[in-house]
Amino acid sequence: MSGDNAVYIASVVATYWVVSISMVYLNKILMSNEGISVPAPLFVTWFQCVVTVLICWLCGLCGQRAQRQVAQYSAVNSSGFDNEGGQSPRGEQKPSFFAQFPKAEYVLVHAKQIFPLSLIFVGMITFNNLCLKWVEVSFYNVARSLTIVFNVFLSRVFLGIPTSFKTMLCLVVVIVGFLMGSKGEINFSLLGTLAGVMSSLFVSLNSIFTKKVLPVVDDNHWKLTFYNNVNASLLFIPLMLYFEGDVLISSTEQLTSTAFWMAMFVAGFFGFSIGIVTVLQIKATSPLTHNISGTAKAALQSLMAFYLWGNQPTVMGVLGIFTVLGGSLLYTFVKMNENAQAAQAPPPQIEHRQQEMASKV
Repeated sequence: MSGDNAVYIASVVATYWVVSISMVYLNKILMSNEGISVPAPLFVTWFQCVVTVLICWLCGLCGQRAQRQVAQYSAVNSSGFDNEGGQSPRGEQKPSFFAQFPKAEYVLVHAKQIFPLSLIFVGMITFNNLCLKWVEVSFYNVARSLTIVFNVFLSRVFLGIPTSFKTMLCLVVVIVGFLMGSKGEINFSLLGTLAGVMSSLFVSLNSIFTKKVLPVVDDNHWKLTFYNNVNASLLFIPLMLYFEGDVLISSTEQLTSTAFWMAMFVAGFFGFSIGIVTVLQIKATSPLTHNISGTAKAALQSLMAFYLWGNQPTVMGVLGIFTVLGGSLLYTFVKMNENAQAAQAPPPQIEHRQQEMASKV
């Protein structure tokens, strides 16, 4: 079973990388390609949330039909296996892929409990797309490389988890890489970099609060995706109208373009996919590993951008990318070692204190 679990985790992480990189490149096209793009990142993001809601609703309908075919079907857990060693309750028959999707229901009580996470989600994707709009794709990962720093800081604030000296040294390496990459960027954008820093903050908050909110929806990531995107769709409307109303009115040519809406629907599908694979990766690994995976993926994404987008590389800029990646890898090894030592002799009083503080988040 451990081998199967390793394969499952590897497949989830690989899927996250493919979907995330494709999503970044497509969003950059939607916001910077002449003739197709509309300079309205909030509108693009809002549409992706709406498409995600519709896909969740349709999958929920298909799921109801599949569940009727297998009356005793039990929802697929986070490991992706059925309860009876991979076989369904009806012997050889196995539930279809859609059987894992619950009915898309919007219960106001649950929506209110998830609302704080939705606020974080809106902040995360808003600053993310603003950063992508204002900076080069090759610099995008450096601008958002402080996620680990915020994750350590917020874990200490919210969970009371202490920070070791080795961990602090790793964070210094990441920060140095961020500064090197910023200095080496030819087309440096202060606004884009600040948006990247804010995006890093909200990514860390999203990872921590996702774990807390999942029990509200019976630990079902499909339900959480539906609630989160419905809430986000509503939250984006006033922001979109206030900041981008005039832009949308003056962009009638793009808004009536078939190519634009085809790109928007494809981006909407990737918006659904990235929400799913992000939650899957957090559940399959941990918030920390999710952040590490995202940082490593972003490094590859930047190196590819030098070729695909024609961004001019500099020695300092490339060194910044690899310094960030090196600091992230060192941080991973340090945390693995610290967790292994803590597992050998866990202090009960500290563990109880951390659980008590976590309940207050």
